[in-house]
Amino acid sequence: MPDCITTEGLTRHFGKFCAVDDVSMHVREGEIYGFLGLNGAGKTTTIRMLLGMIKPSSGQSYLFGQKVKPQARELWNRVGYLVEIPYSYPDLTVKENLEIVRRLRSISDPGCVDSIIEKFRLGDYRDRKARNLSLGNTQRLGLAKAMIHNPSLLILDEPANSLDPEGIVEIRELLRELAAEKGVTIFISSHILGEISKFADRIGIIHRGRLITEMDTGNLDNQLLRKLTVGTRDNQRASSVLMNNGYAVSTDGGGVMSLEERKAIETPENIASLLVNAGCPPVMLKVEEEDLESYFLRVIGQIENSDEHSTKSWNMDYTDNAGISTDS
Repeated sequence: MPDCITTEGLTRHFGKFCAVDDVSMHVREGEIYGFLGLNGAGKTTTIRMLLGMIKPSSGQSYLFGQKVKPQARELWNRVGYLVEIPYSYPDLTVKENLEIVRRLRSISDPGCVDSIIEKFRLGDYRDRKARNLSLGNTQRLGLAKAMIHNPSLLILDEPANSLDPEGIVEIRELLRELAAEKGVTIFISSHILGEISKFADRIGIIHRGRLITEMDTGNLDNQLLRKLTVGTRDNQRASSVLMNNGYAVSTDGGGVMSLEERKAIETPENIASLLVNAGCPPVMLKVEEEDLESYFLRVIGQIENSDEHSTKSWNMDYTDNAGISTDS
């Protein structure tokens, strides 16, 4: 399958600060690609270069095999986008805003405005001025403007911002439908890892401007750490029983035992039988899997530990600044 988006060594400096550092990626036609990273990781800067809004310091980007440059105006007829704030004319209504986009896009069918209003459930607000919309409906209007011309490629920067859980699900299903039924390529940036993993075909993780990993979401399960947690009324004795039978056991501060070996995780019933036969039956026995937020921070942590210079120059407080959510 040919690439819809290609970047080669894409780099952008702002003074001495490197916002995007040598990013090379390939997004295939018809796939949903989740571009994930902490706030400030370089997602929006990358997207702005993809759209020709800013010029890269070095490297190139291509859409549909065509180099992104100011003269490539016909290219944008195939692209819809939403970058950061969904701007609109504040004193015009929802319908008037969309009518302007229709004319700018040279769309001959005026009925497309009503159609896109209904698709994004903006019917009750069609005559409301944009300045009076809620944040969620402002986001819906931005998405409607991006999709009104039925583009072949959608580039969306944090499209779930300000949407309620129901709205997030609706957008997810709409994007999945566009990709599956109409072959639309979707490049979507986000920090909501759990949500993106539900419908993306592939994900790429960017950190400090560098693309540190790419993978099919189908392979994500193989990357997540798992462990079997065990609790009994006599953990000291239970631990001795398990170690005497060849299991490696660790205990956390709360007294819960953990086993990370595959043989324990895949056959927890064997652990239960050993403990029952030894007279210390388990009161808790469950397989726990690393969630996506933990996985993401672990991957970033590995990068941090291997890059001492970067660690010194960029002191990031994950708790305060990561802004990562796994909620849907």
